Amino acid sequence: MKSAAVPAVSLLLLGACASTPQPPTESLSDARQAIANAEQSDARQYASAELDEARSQLSLAERSVGQERMTEADRFARQSRIAAELAIARTGSAKAAEINHEIQRSTEALLEEMRRTGDRQ
Repeated sequence: MKSAAVPAVSLLLLGACASTPQPPTESLSDARQAIANAEQSDARQYASAELDEARSQLSLAERSVGQERMTEADRFARQSRIAAELAIARTGSAKAAEINHEIQRSTEALLEEMRRTGDRQ
């Protein structure tokens, strides 16, 4: 009985090892979408390093899929998405800082005009 169970278990284990995990299609799709969103938010101008990192990680993920290293591919795809989301956040922050600076300049100009007008009266 023992001798019949050993080959059966061996075949089962061999079959489990031989099957390749599925590609991380959802993670790859999420990374691609996050990169597209970053590009649309002008990340190239404001957060180019983060956007480049996202693209690099996506490339590594795709290469890992080609090498059937799905766990690694999933990790790279998730890192790509995170880098793209960071690019979006940094872009938003930079745009907000620009708007804040412009408002401060406008306020200062208005105050200066009010002082000049007040001095004439």
